[in-house]
Amino acid sequence: MRSYRVTEFGAPLSEVDAQTPMPSGTEVVLRVKAAGVCHSDLHIWEGGYDLGHGRRLSLKDRGIALPLTMGHETVGEVLALGPEATGVAPGEVRLVYPWIGCGKCAVCLADNENYCATPRSIGVYCDGGYADHIVVPHPKYLVDLKGLDPVTAAPYACSGVTTYSALKKLSDLIGREPIVIIGAGGLGLMAIGLLKAMDGVGAIVVDIDARKREAALAAGALAAVDGAAPDAVAQLARAAGQPIRGVIDLVGSAQTAALGFDCLAKGGKLVIVGLFGGAAPWALPLIPIRAVTIQGSYVGNLIETRELIDLVRRKSVPPIPVTRLPFDQANAALNALRDGKLVGRAVLTP
Repeated sequence: MRSYRVTEFGAPLSEVDAQTPMPSGTEVVLRVKAAGVCHSDLHIWEGGYDLGHGRRLSLKDRGIALPLTMGHETVGEVLALGPEATGVAPGEVRLVYPWIGCGKCAVCLADNENYCATPRSIGVYCDGGYADHIVVPHPKYLVDLKGLDPVTAAPYACSGVTTYSALKKLSDLIGREPIVIIGAGGLGLMAIGLLKAMDGVGAIVVDIDARKREAALAAGALAAVDGAAPDAVAQLARAAGQPIRGVIDLVGSAQTAALGFDCLAKGGKLVIVGLFGGAAPWALPLIPIRAVTIQGSYVGNLIETRELIDLVRRKSVPPIPVTRLPFDQANAALNALRDGKLVGRAVLTP
């Protein structure tokens, strides 16, 4: 088995050859057909998050041990099953749900493994899809794609379910008024298509990159605003044509959080997804004065992932733009993502 592993934070990935794993118990081994390259991979690669005020969250201190094979957006073909694994068969192509918990605590038993305090997320705490084979601990984490293209479907394991779960947190607004989406990268473009499939009024998209704003408009955004413009809040108000009550921040920087907060009407909700980094920019008294809700949203659960795949199939949701690269270009893909050169998603393929 060949894999591309983080052996030192901030250093290029190392190509490693090892014996192809054999499954035991309920494990399933899949031959990887596609592995998305996510912005979260950059944080893992770099070893932490910027918390603002000179503080940094160390992933090593959070239990992420090296060496590690990243890749949490994976589609593979079932190759072999452990003696206790049932429900899938060799040759089937499945999307891997990566946000796995301990399986025993209250949140795991409530099907919210993504909130588990002792996570075992594939590609984060356990080896993931930047390899030609991957081990999944149980067949229940394998979602049937039923004919969807493995390469364009791979991002549904993270950018898809992440935006779907965030949109559901604004479900009372979706069919009645436009939603502001900050960030037109892979998640933002995914959000536009899913919002339409969920019978939403539409998205007003914010990005500082003109190419990404153009991509958002091409994907069906109602409008696209330069977040760096001095009158960005006024532009958003004009584009909405009514008070803005729902914003999803897919970037998660101090600047985008400030913009999202500032454009909200009284009683509005800001859902923060992005992990770019920084500290909260809001004046605390304004939160109660304006009765604003600020809610975090972390990926999505397995039930939401199955709902998402069903929605994509039923509503023929168009895939986001994908740049296909061979596995040996994993370092180049990460560098291109870090430098803002990608539109949509890079997906590694055999």
